[in-house]
Amino acid sequence: MEASKKRVLVLHGPNLNLLGKREPDIYGATTLQTINDRLNARAAELGLELTIIQTNYEGKMIDAIQQAQDNYACIIINPAAFTHYSVAVRDALAAINVPAIEVHLSNIYRREEFRHHSVISPVAVGQIAGFGADGYLLALEAAVCLIRGASL
Repeated sequence: MEASKKRVLVLHGPNLNLLGKREPDIYGATTLQTINDRLNARAAELGLELTIIQTNYEGKMIDAIQQAQDNYACIIINPAAFTHYSVAVRDALAAINVPAIEVHLSNIYRREEFRHHSVISPVAVGQIAGFGADGYLLALEAAVCLIRGASL
């Protein structure tokens, strides 16, 4: 398997750097560093290389998505607030030929009405929501299936 076929890009959107402190009743007490450590450990077991980026800036997320085209086999993305309105992030994902898995810590459909709509979902392979920090590990397992061409 060529090197880019073993690489996964993980994108964390705005305010996720505050995990563990920000509304723990909704997002849990797990920090972003703990999530990243768990992802890296599991990726190593699976023989994958991860690049993990957290950004509060839409343009930086778009740049990372665009650069994924020939460098990554899959994207795991928690677009956070960008989920609900960023046509630019949606269009960047649609413009490349890299499958994306959308992740949300909370179940966005059990929250405020404005969170019920995702502009990202129509261009994602699938969405994992409501499983807290474990959602990222579930997404990594799904990414492995996509990379290896296995059924989910």
